[in-house]
Formats: sequence, C-alpha cells, structure tokens
Amino acid sequence: MKKILILYAKYGGGHYSAAKAIQKHLDNTYNVETELIDFMEYANKILNSITIKAYNKMAKDAPRLWGKIYAKSQRGILGGISTSANKLMSSKINKLLKQTNPDIVVSTHPFSSQMVSYLKQKGKISCKLVTVLTDFAPHDQWLIGHKFANDFCVSNEKMQKYLLNYGINKEKIHVTGIPLSDKFLETFDKSKIFKEFELNENNPVILFFGGGEFGLGKSTNLQILNALIHNLPTYQIIAISGKNKKMNEKFNELVKNANATNRVKVFDYTNKVPELMSISSLVVTKPGGLTTSESLASSLPILIINPIPGQEEENAEFLENHHVGIWLKNTDNIDEFIQNLFSDDTKLKNMRENTKLVAKKNATSDICKIIMEN
Repeated sequence: MKKILILYAKYGGGHYSAAKAIQKHLDNTYNVETELIDFMEYANKILNSITIKAYNKMAKDAPRLWGKIYAKSQRGILGGISTSANKLMSSKINKLLKQTNPDIVVSTHPFSSQMVSYLKQKGKISCKLVTVLTDFAPHDQWLIGHKFANDFCVSNEKMQKYLLNYGINKEKIHVTGIPLSDKFLETFDKSKIFKEFELNENNPVILFFGGGEFGLGKSTNLQILNALIHNLPTYQIIAISGKNKKMNEKFNELVKNANATNRVKVFDYTNKVPELMSISSLVVTKPGGLTTSESLASSLPILIINPIPGQEEENAEFLENHHVGIWLKNTDNIDEFIQNLFSDDTKLKNMRENTKLVAKKNATSDICKIIMEN
C-alpha cells in the first residue's frame, strides 16, 4: 500500500480545498494511505500564525501593496528571501518526512514544493513529488527546484507553455485543471433544490458570493446586490454573505428595504454550492482558483468582483480572455454595467457555451491518476 502525504497551507482557502479534494478521491478510489498536513503550521506555528494574519490583513486593507509584493516575489530580493526561508524550514519538514516515510508527496502550495525539492536535491529523501498549481496563471515560486519535482499539474495550456519556456521537461507537465470536489460531477434533482431554498423553478437564479474571504469590497458588494435586485426584477438571488456578521445584517436589511424577501435569500454559509450552482444562470464572485473552477465545471458564466491584486487579478484576466467571465471594475457604473450585461441574452449564452471549452470537470481524478503513476 502506497503512503501519500498531502501538504497545504492556509493562505487563502484554495490550497486547502485542493488538498482535501485530492485526499478524498484517493481514499475513495485507490488502496492507499493518505495524510493531510498544514506544512507551515508544522514547520513553525508562530511564523505560520504571523504570516497568515499579515496576509489576511494586507489582502483586506492594502490589496495593492499585496499585489506589488506578489509580483516582486517572483524574482529578485523578495524571491531570494522567500527561497532562503524555505530552505531553513525544510529541516523541520525533513523530520516530518522521516516520521511518515511517504512514497509520494503531493504539494498544493509553492513553499512546500520548494522544501521537498530542496530535500531531494540534498539527497535526504527520494519520494515522488507532485506539485499541483491552484491558480490560472503561473508564479515562479512554484517552480523553484523544478528539477527535483516529478510532475506539475496546471490549469491550462498557457501555464503549460510558461513552464516549458522556464525549462521544465514536457513529460513533467500535465494540463489537468484545478482539483475540485467530486460532487461537481453529480446530477442533481433541480426541482428538489428549488423547493429546499424556496425558489420558483420558472425564474432564473443568480448565485452571489458577496462576503469575500477577507471582507473585501463591503460597500461595493452592497451596491452590487442592490443593483441586481433593482435591475433584474425577474431574477432570484442566493446571496452568501460569508463569515462577516455585519455583512449578513446589511444584506438582510437591504433585501427587506427592497421588499425582495420572496426572491432574495441570504445565507452566511452553505455546504451546498454544487447544488446551487446546478440551478444558477450566473455566479457573482471573487475569482479565486477554486470557486472559478467550480463555476466553470457547472457551466456558469462569471461576473468577477473584488479580485485581490496578484493571483486573483491574473485569474480575472484569464476568464475575460477566454470569454467565460466579465470583470466589474471599481471604475464601472454598477447599474449600467449590469443593465448592459443583461440587455442581450446572447452575451450570457455565449459565455456559458465557452465554459465547455475551458472547464476541466475531471481534474481531481486526472491528478490522482498522475499521482499514482509509477
């Protein structure tokens, strides 16, 4: 029985969600032993806590500064500091690998890929390393030590070309897509879902992720929800406010004042995203790698809001370039933007058709096949 160690970090939710999806599919499909570990917490709990808080704070309060750091960390001084720190922390990861003795390490974060690659370079370990990139654009931190990684799983052909130009062997690069829950492969009873959420089957649904992981764009999100309610009177809206209680209160207050409680449902959280996406006509969301992949797998056009500068803005550009998403920017008039988007049914219809060219529904199973290859 092969032993597989899956490493992730909680900078944003995508790395962890990808790791969980991979673990679940491996456990359900293969005769393997898997273990899921937050490598940063294991390596240095204090540093992990400080850096997560710093990342969340910067993404929330100084997103442009984060964008600059993200860009400069590809190379140069910042990139060098990051790589040096990962080399230092790799000694703790080496201890973990000696204890667990995995046959295969799967990494859904660039830093764990660097640490394991460094240990392989030094001859301290010899396990297989599979790196799973969790966005729609590459970043050079993923590729440090690439000679000692066995496989790279990327989301699209443009990333494949980037890795080839970087000097990575073609045999190592696999265009799989980003891993997502197997639930997105299921066929749901849509009538049952409409009834469960007290929605009318005859009217279209918009799924609005308005909370934002870091509370980004609070006032903008209220304006967007207000514009959707008043400009699209025949549409129903599922509004997910997120963990922010004030946002949830504001959402409910807005819906009540608009006399729209019969067609706008507000939730702070739902574990039925696949089901809700199956009955929706459009998703309104930040363009995180996971939510983007889920939306595409559900054949949903994406109205992009509040991308974090850096990886999410690159994701937004990818979606627009492939005509599956449209980016509502801070300089846009929200009402005019929404009126224009819905003025012609062919716009959303074409975006929905284009998702079939971009979506990779079988990403998780394809990645797991690569992991299990000798």
